[in-house]
Amino acid sequence: MTEPKAPKIEFPCDYVIKVIGNAAPDFTEFVVSVVEQHAPGIRDEHVTVNDSSKGRFSSVQLQIVATGEDQLRALFEELKASGRVHMVL
Repeated sequence: MTEPKAPKIEFPCDYVIKVIGNAAPDFTEFVVSVVEQHAPGIRDEHVTVNDSSKGRFSSVQLQIVATGEDQLRALFEELKASGRVHMVL
C-alpha cells in the first residue's frame, strides 16, 4: 500500500499562517515585518493575536496570499531562524 499524499495546494491562494513565540511588546510587529517581506500587502483585519493564559507566549495568525511553495518555505525558514519563534503552523 502507498501512503496517502498531502493535498496539493493550488497557487496563488489565501493561506493562513500561525506563528508562536515568547510574548514581547514587539513580537506582533516583528512577525508582520518578516511576513511582509515575503507576502506584501497584509491587512490589519487579517492579523489576529492571542496570548497564552499565563502570558508567556503569544500567537500571531495572519492570512496572506501565497504564491508558491518556495515563498512559503523561505518565509517559514526566516521566521524559525530568528530565534524568537518557537513554531510556525
